[in-house]
Amino acid sequence: MITLTPPEVRARFGALFSERYLVMVDPAAGVAEIRETCCARGPVEWDAMNRQRAGGAITSCSVDGSTLRILARLGRFPISFGPAEAQSGGQALEAVEIVGDEVATSWAGIAGAGVGVAACLPQAPGVIRAEYPTEADLQVGGARENRVRIVSPVYDKVVFGIDDTDTAAGGATWVLALQCAAACPIEEAHLLGMRLVQLNPAVPSKTTNCVGSALVYAVRPEQVRELEEYIVHFVRERSLSPDAGVAVRKGIVHPPADEEMRRVKTEILTIDDAVAIAARFGIRFIDPNGGKGRIGALGALLWANEGSEAAGLHGEHL
Repeated sequence: MITLTPPEVRARFGALFSERYLVMVDPAAGVAEIRETCCARGPVEWDAMNRQRAGGAITSCSVDGSTLRILARLGRFPISFGPAEAQSGGQALEAVEIVGDEVATSWAGIAGAGVGVAACLPQAPGVIRAEYPTEADLQVGGARENRVRIVSPVYDKVVFGIDDTDTAAGGATWVLALQCAAACPIEEAHLLGMRLVQLNPAVPSKTTNCVGSALVYAVRPEQVRELEEYIVHFVRERSLSPDAGVAVRKGIVHPPADEEMRRVKTEILTIDDAVAIAARFGIRFIDPNGGKGRIGALGALLWANEGSEAAGLHGEHL
């Protein structure tokens, strides 16, 4: 086996195009979520199509800008590049395995796709080291087949919902949420996304738009509590409203909540409703206020992993 660090991979192949590589795990559910960011959208779209076709550990892929989001099973699984194989190229995720505080993803590639898994991905920020079974796996391009085991830190996925930080006189929750994310001092807390969630505009006790905000993080397990404490402190110190709410949930796989997602956009819920829904879906309120902001914080969190429809009224789509 040949082991190379990202700088050593870069020295061997030259600087390529991967900008970030993170793997979050949910051992209780037996799944992982991989986030890869490239300098352009085209390569990740091609990777997504080819990896889904090849099977293996992957259950689904989606593309957001130049970031590829993969959901995968923990364990090792057979792959198939399809009928053309070497003639068309291919790329596959064979395994996702947790080893202590590290996670190893095993990749296979043929032809140009082999350059992606053997030369490009292993030099991404977030990779600890790349392990190549043989020297032949370091010969990339052409019609060659390549395999590599990429080792990176284990991360948890943690989502926060925030609402009711403003008043009719001033403030905006989405601004506070982005300021909170920008000021975060925790080095191993990586912001994966921020979402504005349109809630029910018919709610009487709102400022104007009735919009909650969600922050999605990958964070090292030992720093989850520190991240929670930072966000609560930031919201408490900067909020103009005494009713600000903060909700949090950890993990990748959660029970379907379609009905509850509909309700936060179409009904007028009480704080007791929000507390009951949160208890059913493993959501915790971590603000000290116990105020009506918890309703919007819950709604923002429930919609945090959805698409652009989160920003619309119920039933609206782009």
